[in-house]
Amino acid sequence: MLKGTVAVHPDKKKAVLDATKRLGFQPNVLAQSLASGRSSTIGVLTQMIGRPFYDSISQGLVAELSGTGYSPIFTDGRWEKAEQKQAVGALVGRRVDGLIVIGGTISSSQIAEMVNDLPVLLVARKCENGDLHSLAVDNELGAYQATKHLIEQGHDRIAMIGGLADHEDAIARSVGYRNAMNEAGLKVDRELLVEGDFSAESGVRAVDQLLQDSIHFTAIFAANDLTAFGARLALYRVGKRVPEDVAIVGFDDQMESSFTTPPLSTVRQPAREMGELAARAMVGLVEGQPFESVLLAPELIVRESSKN
Repeated sequence: MLKGTVAVHPDKKKAVLDATKRLGFQPNVLAQSLASGRSSTIGVLTQMIGRPFYDSISQGLVAELSGTGYSPIFTDGRWEKAEQKQAVGALVGRRVDGLIVIGGTISSSQIAEMVNDLPVLLVARKCENGDLHSLAVDNELGAYQATKHLIEQGHDRIAMIGGLADHEDAIARSVGYRNAMNEAGLKVDRELLVEGDFSAESGVRAVDQLLQDSIHFTAIFAANDLTAFGARLALYRVGKRVPEDVAIVGFDDQMESSFTTPPLSTVRQPAREMGELAARAMVGLVEGQPFESVLLAPELIVRESSKN
């Protein structure tokens, strides 16, 4: 009766509702889920809680799920595949109605095997084989745009500080960098390619390594904004000016990017908007609505860090 699914005389219904309000009665969510076969929860596997990009997506998810009747349950997969598998198993074991995987390195086929018929949406990554729904930004195109911009600014010795070697985003951004260099007829020197791990610390280490090895470079394309922040710090410590001596472009467009000194040029990923769209899509999938995987176009944001 409290759910409005049973016909009851208005006076009796009012009396019951008044009593529940007076006694502070709250429906038993577990009992309701057992009866309906749904838990009214959405499992969310994110990566590295505290990282601005992933957290912005999560904030969008939380905001958009508010008022839908579904609550998110978050778990952190870190970077390790074993931890991500364990996290997926834990969420499935909680009888969530759907699963959202933000980033991560566990393959889509492995996820599909673990969830059976549970609706799954990959966010901030493409599905490798099309067996799951996905919502992502075109990382390859974004890296191409960033590198082409630096080339158009007159740079031909462009260092790239990459992300984790086996991470899908890092691989795609490396391809975009190479495509822009090749298109311009510029050699991709191995000495200009430095592996990072998407952290600010790896940006510092990469620039220190380039300088220690006496590698000549006039610009840096960093795999993400955090890496760019670290690279900027390392250049500052040795008296290198940005952009006069070395231009820098990052990737993500974190909120802090427009407040660095100088403001950072970067490739924008609409993180919060992706979270909001993912929440709407997942509610629809749980309720049987179709969803076509989406590949969003990136946007190059040019600020002072790369202008001549």
